[in-house]
Amino acid sequence: MFIQTEATPNPASLKFLPGREVLGAGTAEFRNAAEATDSPLAERLFTLPSVGGVFLGADFVTVTKTDGEWAHIKPAILGALMEHFMSGMPVMNRAQVSATGDDFDESDAETVSIIKELIETRVRPAVAQDGGDITFQGYRDGVVFLNMRGSCAGCPSSTATLKHGIQNLLRHFVPEVREIEQVEA
Repeated sequence: MFIQTEATPNPASLKFLPGREVLGAGTAEFRNAAEATDSPLAERLFTLPSVGGVFLGADFVTVTKTDGEWAHIKPAILGALMEHFMSGMPVMNRAQVSATGDDFDESDAETVSIIKELIETRVRPAVAQDGGDITFQGYRDGVVFLNMRGSCAGCPSSTATLKHGIQNLLRHFVPEVREIEQVEA
């Protein structure tokens, strides 16, 4: 088994591509070992020193470190990933995938529909390439509320991604959008 790695814009996160399906559909994020009880893979990764977060995507795993150098941490992560996938154990014990928020006024349903479609078709695929995810959480008075996860959470360039990239895209297609705010899910 060969696992590729890719750097992400977040220097504390590294994307691992095992060359096979991880979740297939949806995403799952674990910010600490206590949250990882539904994922044998995430539990295994949290036993390693310096692992501070695990994000599972369709065909990738993003690991966020707490400290240390990737040169010292990466071999142990690669070993844990190989052991897990070779064992045949499930990635998740039960289905747990991210859900998008629904905090908006029904009178804005058409606007929200367009926003969600743009996020699904243009934003999420690009963010997934960087080892993360972004989900719609709500819309109120021209403000779109989004949640950034995986390598995007805590990334030094996440503010630029939100304010310049996503905000400009949404404003272009949906003139009602005034600004974007990041929220914790």
